[in-house]
Amino acid sequence: MPATPAPAQTARQVHEAAIVLDTHFDTPANLGRPGWSIMDRHSRADSGDQVDYPRMVEGGIDGGFFAIFTAQGPRTPQADQDARDAALIRAVQIREMVARHPDVFAFVTTSAEARAAVAAKKRFVFMSMENGYPFEGDLSLIRTFQRLGVTMMSPVHFKDNDLADSATDKPEWNGLSPKGKAFVAEANRLGILIDCSHASDDVLRQTIALSKAPIILSHSGARAIFDHPRNVTDADLRALAAKGGVVQINAFDGYMIAQPKIPEREAAIAALMAKLPPRAAMTEADRKAFLAQRKAIDTRWPVPRATFDDVMKHLLHAISVAGIDHVGISGDFDGGGGVEGFDDITAFPKISAALLARGFSAADVAKVWGGNALRVLDAAQAAAEPGVRPAIPVTS
Repeated sequence: MPATPAPAQTARQVHEAAIVLDTHFDTPANLGRPGWSIMDRHSRADSGDQVDYPRMVEGGIDGGFFAIFTAQGPRTPQADQDARDAALIRAVQIREMVARHPDVFAFVTTSAEARAAVAAKKRFVFMSMENGYPFEGDLSLIRTFQRLGVTMMSPVHFKDNDLADSATDKPEWNGLSPKGKAFVAEANRLGILIDCSHASDDVLRQTIALSKAPIILSHSGARAIFDHPRNVTDADLRALAAKGGVVQINAFDGYMIAQPKIPEREAAIAALMAKLPPRAAMTEADRKAFLAQRKAIDTRWPVPRATFDDVMKHLLHAISVAGIDHVGISGDFDGGGGVEGFDDITAFPKISAALLARGFSAADVAKVWGGNALRVLDAAQAAAEPGVRPAIPVTS
């Protein structure tokens, strides 16, 4: 760690000078909500929302990876098709969001395009996929999604699937399945950045070994700080870094600190979620009712929340183990992320200030905020088979 502070710049100036990106926005799940717009300023307190254009400007965020998330369901041909269709719809919604607002957003697939968007004073939108469910039944769909603009993919989420074991499920394949190994090869061929957040330790290790390109953990924590299967061990941090990869530290309460298991609380949350309408169909009244009921559960059966300081503990530990060139940030916002003092994207400048206060340089801050993630994306794309066609461009 540097022994002297950064040059005489304010923390906000350093933050604004960096390309600030988040590698995992779950915000696309809001795009189908009646009356919801990325251009309106929303409130975490009122609606639970954490990302929108006005707050991107306030927080000095230049862009990020907007995720096509598909919850794992039955592994049947019909369910695979349904997952495929849901993901295609979400991809179209993301592209439509950009096409409706070309004055402030730019859809991008490369680091060069992202930097050009910043120069044009626009917010850039990468597209990623969380969970391989939409293409597990037909790996040729990887190419389809790549052509739609997906630049980063993860094979698995909370439950095992036909590709890989999840970090939060019982081992089925002891890592990658044969089809999962084919996914790694195809992602490499197409220049898609592989994301092993949510994957088991064995999947992570096998992917690091098999992949011809560096990989990323788009929203994870450090297991040495809190022992949770979603977090990464020091040994795996070193292996990830040795391959040129990056871990993006998240801000999800349950992965940052220990929280007691209260059966009554868990049963009440499960009952609340069971009666919740699909997110895309939720009205604002539905949303407020849900938040009120969730607050009542939290009041009756409180559990400790992680804080901004906890996020910094994970971040600083990851930097100490993997090195400054191999660590970044993702709040996991609009997907359950957010801790005390770091509840939405307007809090991003606090990370820059905290790093500078600990003696890191402006160049270090720029690496953590976007430089490292863009470098690993470049490396994945550089390893692609020559002649792979780019994504279909977005037009307004």
